Amino acid sequence: MRAAVLRYRVMAYVTGVVLVVLVFVGIPLQVAGYPAVANDVGVVHGILYIIYLVCAWQLARGLRLAVKPTLIMLLAGTVPIMTFIVERWVTRRFINPAL
Repeated sequence: MRAAVLRYRVMAYVTGVVLVVLVFVGIPLQVAGYPAVANDVGVVHGILYIIYLVCAWQLARGLRLAVKPTLIMLLAGTVPIMTFIVERWVTRRFINPAL
């Protein structure tokens, strides 16, 4: 269980940081005429998001979460800054009581 928690936390923060860079740096640069950053960071985020989905799913199954918290965890990687908020919520509400 501790390994699944560590994997989820690492991927939540990494995915969140890359998404913030994509949205707040890559997209403005793309609008300004430099699409390379958005393209490259977008691909990296896509790959990391798939890994995040696997880690979040494994943790949700390990904690035996209901459908709603599981969906919130899985969709958090699509909204900037949401992975940080959801990670703290999941830790306080589900992980700490389980450990």
